[in-house]
Formats: sequence, C-alpha cells, structure tokens
Amino acid sequence: MLTKLAIAGYRSIRELCIELEQVNIITGANGSGKSSLYRALRLLADVANGRIIQSLAQEGGLSSTLWAGPETISRDVKSGKYPVQGTARKNPVALKLGFAGEDYGYAIDIGLPIPTSSMFNEDPEIKLESLWVGQTLGWHNEIASRKGMSVRVKDSSNSWQQATTSLASFDSMMTHANDPKDGIELLMLREQMRNWRFYDHLRTDRDAASRLPQVGTRTPVLAGDGANIAAALQTIFEIGEGEALVAAIDDAFPKSRVAVSNYNGYFELEMRQHGLRRPLKSAELSDGTMRYIMLLAALLSPRPPRFMILNEPETSLHPDLLLPLAKLITTASEQSQIVVVTHSEVLADAIARQTAAKRIQLDKAFGETLVVDNEPPSWDWPGR
Repeated sequence: MLTKLAIAGYRSIRELCIELEQVNIITGANGSGKSSLYRALRLLADVANGRIIQSLAQEGGLSSTLWAGPETISRDVKSGKYPVQGTARKNPVALKLGFAGEDYGYAIDIGLPIPTSSMFNEDPEIKLESLWVGQTLGWHNEIASRKGMSVRVKDSSNSWQQATTSLASFDSMMTHANDPKDGIELLMLREQMRNWRFYDHLRTDRDAASRLPQVGTRTPVLAGDGANIAAALQTIFEIGEGEALVAAIDDAFPKSRVAVSNYNGYFELEMRQHGLRRPLKSAELSDGTMRYIMLLAALLSPRPPRFMILNEPETSLHPDLLLPLAKLITTASEQSQIVVVTHSEVLADAIARQTAAKRIQLDKAFGETLVVDNEPPSWDWPGR
C-alpha cells in the first residue's frame, strides 16, 4: 500500500506531501488542483512504463507543466502588499514526483536540459532518481541511486555497485537498469507501478468502441477506455464474481440483468430490463447506464490491482446510482488501494460512511494548491 505521495513544481502544486490510506477521496472546488494531483499519479505510472518524457510533451512540454509561481510565497504577497513576487531562483528548476509504501519509496527529479544544437533540445531531462527501503529517504536506507547518466545499486552485502554510466537523460533507471544484478527491488517496484490502474476516460459516445461488437477474448482487466466491456463482463461471469455482478446490476437497475451475445466470435453487451420484450443492445443504452456497467467491470475485475485511481466516476451517472457505486468502491477496496477524485459530495459522503476513507480536500491560495487541514508527513527529496 502507498502511504505517502509527494509532488513539487507541477502545475498548481508548488510543494505537497500527503498521507494515503486504503481508501482516499480527493475533493475540492473547480481549479483547486484535483486534476494536477491525478495527472501527477499518472506521470509516476508513466515512469515505470518508459513514457514519462513523452507524457510531459503531450502536456505541452516541461515549461508548460512546471509550477509558474515563485519558489516561496512571501508574507508581503500573502498580505496583498505586492501582487507578484519576482525574486531570483535559488534552486534548479525541477519537477519532482515521489511516493513511499509499506516496503519501498521512490522519487524522480526532472529538469531542464543543458542547451545543445540538438533538435530535441526542448526535451526535459531526468536528473535524479532514488529508491529506498522504508518510509523516508536517508543515507542508510537508499538502495538505488541515479545521478545524471550514472546508476548505482547496493548489492546483498550492502555495498554500492555501478550498474551503468551511460543511461540516457530520457530513460528512467526503472526501465533501463532492469537486470536482476542491478537490483531485484527495481524490478519488483517497476512491476508494481505498471499494475496501477487508472479509469478517467471511459468512452460512452455514439462512436465509442464499447457500443460496437468486438472480437472477444478472456479479459480480466477492463481497458482504460472501456472498449472491451463485453469480453470483460463475460470473463467476470466465467471466472470471477458473477453473482456479485448480477447483484450489483439489480441493485442499480432493479429487475434488470446484463448478458453478452456472441456472433462468430464478436461479443456485444446487451441488457434485459423488466417490461421489455427484447434485450437492449449497447448502442441503445444511455451514457450513464453504459458508464456504470463499465465501472462495474473495473471494480469487479477478476485480477484486481494493488492500486486503482478513479477520476470523476460520477460523470453522467444519475444521483440514484451514487450509493450503489459507493458500495462497489467499498467492496473493491478490500483487495485494492483506491483513490477517488470526485466533485460529488454525495459520493464522497457515501463512501466515507461505509469505510474508513481518508478525505483529502484541496483548496487554492495565491495560485497554489493546498490540502485543507493537512499535517504533511516527513519527506526528503534526493539532492542534486
């Protein structure tokens, strides 16, 4: 389980460190920084998948994603005496991401490149990475360290060994120092991070793949866009919690049931509703119904992840579906650590009533995302 999340220099987040529990509910007004926190988690997952630099490019490049305010916000700015603080920087420009779990912690520092004649001169560079045992980084518990192109790892005798001296600035040690002799811990943590599961773009529009027949294969994990919903549901029926799926559909849509039709290997979702003479095909279902069924498939996965993040799962849902959704999230949290980013106080309250969820309320002051009533846990970034 992740116990801490740390972010610095990213969008509206100047410096933030929060504790995490098994179930975490992130709320806040529009513009308070919920999307920034969610995207930061996605970027951490992209490190393990070797896509961190490309993902930053898709967000507009490092210059667009960096915190735009001053390193520190002075008392005069907070009092309104000066509208903007224009002091010179004391530290290098950096975007920092990190987390700690019950076993390991990890941090990455991404900065601006040294100007060259390369056409890729706008690409950010990975300056530092660190992997450690336990909750907080220290000189005694660090087990892998990357500075520039150099990566060192500790061996079984707790002695530092050089893993490589030529790691490219756009490659993470997480993906390229991946031989077991370079530290089995790196491999283990990388696979854990690759198993993180995000749901924020479940497509329900008219042209969505989820509304069309798809070639069906055993599918224990719903795709991020929900395209393989029919195969995912059939997999739950055959090797997962089929009875729980039937009960969840009845809870949300009384006297209704879902099934999967198969035409020459092409699977399609259909739904039988009380009073109708024929089943409704996926193309006929409302956006809210489709989205709810996708969330069912995600939360009842026969292969639950260690860490699942749901971004605004209430989108398109009728208010009557929020309580059944809260029940599903609570049940899923028995096997997965869950983060829910939501605008819905109804959903947040319903989850909190059913489980010991941690409420993380975001606010913004002077352009900076802050956590309301937050006591930051101890955290140390690796130094350049």
